[in-house]
Amino acid sequence: MVYVIVATVTAARLRELLGLSASDTPGYRALADAVRLLVAEGGLAPRTRLPSERELTGALAVSRTTVTRAYAELRDAGYLVSRRGSGSVVSLPGSGLTTRVSPVPEALGVHLDDSPDGSVLAWTIASSRAVPGVGRASALAVQALPAYLAQSGYHLAGVPALREALARRYTERGLPTDPDQVVVTAGAQAAWTLLMRSLARPGDRVLLDSPTYPNAADGVRLGGLRPLGVPLDGGRWDLEALGSTVASARPALAYLLPDFHNPTGALMDDETRSRLGALLGRSGTTAVVDETMVDLSLDVEEGTMPLPFGAHDRTAVLVGSASKSFWGGLRIGWVRAPHDVARLLLQRRSGTDLGASLLDQLVVSELLADRDAVLVEQRDTLRAGRAHLLDLLATHLPDWEPSRPAGGMALWTRLPGRGSTQVVAAAERGGLLLTSGPRFFVGPGGEQHLRLPYSRTPEHLDEAVRRLTRAWHALDRPAPTSRAISLTA
Repeated sequence: MVYVIVATVTAARLRELLGLSASDTPGYRALADAVRLLVAEGGLAPRTRLPSERELTGALAVSRTTVTRAYAELRDAGYLVSRRGSGSVVSLPGSGLTTRVSPVPEALGVHLDDSPDGSVLAWTIASSRAVPGVGRASALAVQALPAYLAQSGYHLAGVPALREALARRYTERGLPTDPDQVVVTAGAQAAWTLLMRSLARPGDRVLLDSPTYPNAADGVRLGGLRPLGVPLDGGRWDLEALGSTVASARPALAYLLPDFHNPTGALMDDETRSRLGALLGRSGTTAVVDETMVDLSLDVEEGTMPLPFGAHDRTAVLVGSASKSFWGGLRIGWVRAPHDVARLLLQRRSGTDLGASLLDQLVVSELLADRDAVLVEQRDTLRAGRAHLLDLLATHLPDWEPSRPAGGMALWTRLPGRGSTQVVAAAERGGLLLTSGPRFFVGPGGEQHLRLPYSRTPEHLDEAVRRLTRAWHALDRPAPTSRAISLTA
């Protein structure tokens, strides 16, 4: 058997990843569930060596038997392989760790959507099916494609038609922009990765809200940067805490989600944007502002939305995406940046990719041309989903405390008493995949929260809440460990 160890996690770091405080003393089943969910959610990569049983016993202040039984349960479930000389190595059920080439996600059981037979419901991705209009826009894009066929097909900065449309949209929102300030990417995550590679060096600190979008924090770590979390409590940005953290740590970048924050749904007002932009400017920190949810305003008229962050901080870099507004299958994102930053991105980009899909860019161009009509229906659908999910929770889980966000795609829900990791593990055993609260936090925290997307169909929400309610009431009954894996977005 071939073992390719990609990383080793210390006992102290594993405790931090598990979100355990100094007073937490988990039992073996809770510890096994927490590690398994950490693997399933991407917090621990396959082929990562875990600390020895002795080391973890000391770090968690539990008995050796607790750790031994937890590791044994993880081995039985296929999440751990232990061999003399190699230690205990993270695995995935069915992978066998016998090859250097990982199987495709489907072969690993990764669920990005519901299983065809309905046995597994994936409630982890805050996204919707394609909005009405994507089919028509695709047909129009195909008709426009022949005009590009005599060219090379490479557009490093993006198709001019799309860049012009995006520049107009920023200008309409109160941030004058020309097409040379826009760089089109293969999604918002690709944009974030390019920005980290271009504007930070390995070892630099990156400021993030805590909670925040998990894939953004993962990107920081994978890029060799150091995430620095600042608590976002009750959907309000604490400028005093942010200011002191920025002044002492001098982060290179600050990743912000001011427009229907993921996961809390909070909306930052203009005054806070202005003050935050000023304090970041004093430290030389570049604000990278994720606007992927900005189109999904449900209670705020578009004309009364706060100005883009870049209107308050001229050095800020804005990141957008078609995934939440229109459809996740359109892998198109973009960066709106000062001219010098846009040029730097183009210089650095060719080392990783040579541009986004031309056809997808043409589809997004068509959708933007019909943007108002398309988004009216998308927003109506999301309002109905939000109301339906709030009603379901009030009926079936009345002690839970969901938020009522003014926009976005999910409720950030406070749990009474029991921990998020327990709930997620119990729900998974019943065929419902959720993302645990700690997954959204930079460091410890999150056990009192779950993110529940309302962007799915009413039928999906009905069944999801039914399974969630059943799991909630069955938490104290022991059950076998499931082997499903989820993806968060």
